[in-house]
Amino acid sequence: MIITYNEIGYIERCIDSVSFADEIIVVDSFSTDGTFQFLRNHSKVKAIQHPFENFTAQKSFALKQASHDWILFIDADEIVSKSLQEEILKTIQSEDTAAAYWFYRKFMYQNKPLGFSGWQTDKNHRLFRKSKASFTNEKIVHETLRINGNSQCFSNKLTHYCFKNYQDYKAKMIHYGKLRAQEELLKGKKFNYLKLIIKPAWKFFYNFVVRLGFLDLRKGFNVCYLNALSVYTRYAELSNLERSKQPAVYTKLTTHRELQLDEKRLAS
Repeated sequence: MIITYNEIGYIERCIDSVSFADEIIVVDSFSTDGTFQFLRNHSKVKAIQHPFENFTAQKSFALKQASHDWILFIDADEIVSKSLQEEILKTIQSEDTAAAYWFYRKFMYQNKPLGFSGWQTDKNHRLFRKSKASFTNEKIVHETLRINGNSQCFSNKLTHYCFKNYQDYKAKMIHYGKLRAQEELLKGKKFNYLKLIIKPAWKFFYNFVVRLGFLDLRKGFNVCYLNALSVYTRYAELSNLERSKQPAVYTKLTTHRELQLDEKRLAS
């Protein structure tokens, strides 16, 4: 299972790395860069287009399309290595399995690995039984699985090409920040100026200093700064949503042109 939006240059390698699966389902949010055309013409892929509301809703929709119980859910910019493939197949073929499995990830800044910057211990549920898991409605970004059973952790890591280029990652972080603002509003949390100042500053300090992002040099600075920008965007957008008296609905991923408009609005 994969969800996509404008992933040409990454989705090809991703699909190749999961070719061992019995079924590959990709739900595309109406890409404009040829992603859907590539998927539609791929002999092993079942490609579906579906409007993007938020990550949880999109993944929940995708999950309903699966024919099998064992689900491997990965991002379009992630790669399953040969060793991880072998571990996955060996695990699901054994008689004693957990309901779900955590994957640690190796983060890539373009084609170079990031060793620190707050992601050393990042892990996510990626392999699970459909009959024993569902996405919770409590989050619309950084979606979370509710597992009915025990979880275990794989030893091999998933390779994540998270940082394609500066502008792409910046757009992604601002989009995440807006979705988090919707979460905050739905939970009844209120905007205050103190959080707008302190939370982004702490996010940068924690990842760059405490979590040793400075050891990743310029790569670490860029990643830690943009992650802090996402936190700033969350609280700035929360203020906007409160003033408008109703939550905005972001039905598609942020484009670079929209990002420029957002930056002007945040600066005003």
